[in-house]
Order: sequence, then C-alpha cells, then structure tokens
Amino acid sequence: MGSYLSILKTRDPASLSDQDIGRYITKYYVQAGHSRSYQNQAVNALKLFYRTEFGREIGMTVSLRPKRENKLPNVLSQGEVRAILSSISNIKHKTIFFLIYSGGLRIGEVVSLLLTDIDSKRGIIRIRNSKGAKDREVPLSRKALEQLRIYYKAYEPKEYLFEGQFGGLYSTRSIQTLFRKALVVCGIKKRATVHTLRHSFATHLLENGTDLRIIQELLGHKSSKTTEIYTHVSQRTKQKIPNPLDQLNL
Repeated sequence: MGSYLSILKTRDPASLSDQDIGRYITKYYVQAGHSRSYQNQAVNALKLFYRTEFGREIGMTVSLRPKRENKLPNVLSQGEVRAILSSISNIKHKTIFFLIYSGGLRIGEVVSLLLTDIDSKRGIIRIRNSKGAKDREVPLSRKALEQLRIYYKAYEPKEYLFEGQFGGLYSTRSIQTLFRKALVVCGIKKRATVHTLRHSFATHLLENGTDLRIIQELLGHKSSKTTEIYTHVSQRTKQKIPNPLDQLNL
C-alpha cells in the first residue's frame, strides 16, 4: 500500500469514493498496461486495506475489476478437420476424434461415455451429467457409427466406451497428446486443442445453415449468448455480407 499512499500524498484514503479508487486503478494499472491478473491482485490488496483499516467494502457502487476479455475461439476449417481425422490410423484414436467432432463433445464427455450411451437405432449419443449437471442428446453421424462398429469389433470394451489400458476411464491427457501430434503431422500451425474440434463443430453447423437455437441445445449451453460467439467466427456468414464497394457502379 506504500505506492498507493504516496500517490495520494495528503489526501485521506478514507475519504475517497469508489469512483476515485476506480480512476486510480485505471491510470496506474489499466493504462499502464499491466495484465488482468496483476490488476486483480491490486484490487484485492486495496479491498483488504480498506476492510482492515476502515471496515469498509469498496467496489460496491463501481466495478473495480478488469473487464473480461471476449476472445473469439480458434476454429479449424473443414479441410483441416478432414486432414486431422485422416492422419490418425489407430482405430480407437480415430473413433474418439470422430465422436468429439461429430457431436461437439467436450473431452471429459467422450471419456465418460458408457456403452449404453450409444443409441444406434435412434442415431443419438446420450451425454450424462455434462457441464451444469445436465443431460443432453447429440446426433450420432453415419460415419461415426460405422467407425464405432469397426472399433467395437476390434476392442470389445466392457463398460466405458473407451477404456484405459487397465480398464476405467481413458486418459484425457493422452487424447490431448494425440491431437497435438496430429496437428504436427498435418502441418497445421493454428493454436488448437481438442476443444477446438467442439468450436469447429458449432461453427461448421452454423455455416451450413443450422439454426443457432439448435446449436445451443446440441452444445448444452444454458444461455444463447454463449452460443452467439460462433456468429463472430463464421467465415461463410461473413462472406455472404454484400460489400458496399462491390455495389458501386465503378
């Protein structure tokens, strides 16, 4: 708190309003280019100082926290997804990635799948107790079903659809490692993880004309605002926007 008090000089810190403290944070932390985590540390220190010294909670009328960054998710093109899936020769690994992409699954969801979660007659995958403690159903694609049948004959899993070497859940770390290797093999330089396949699934659905509300349901998003982020990364949608320059008779 030494630097804070030295900047205040003769001003009594107890007399400062939330707006005053907010201006201090903006000038000496936000405009100074400090990271969001460093800004949060400064806010925590100020909150503790005012609580212990003056019995006062600051930040009640004005938010002192740095604004959350609205970063757009990285997305792979359909050609890049095709290259990744084609590069994987192991039957089990290929099946895992087929299901992740075709259903927009989280990595934790795919390793938790039971044999009974696959309903081939209805053509759906049942996701139990996913994020937010909700169940949902996602489509089981024809190609994914064909790959599943090949996998089942080769591995004959007993309980979980994808089991570890000694039974139980398959390792999520192994799946991440396999994906990174596939990126290298395919020469893909984009920053991408297994979760990027989920983002790509949603974006490709949107680009192919699927209603945003259906995508929200498939992904299991509680709020439509979460799903709307894909409207910002959909290249095909952007390409359909008539450019004003092209409308000029030049």
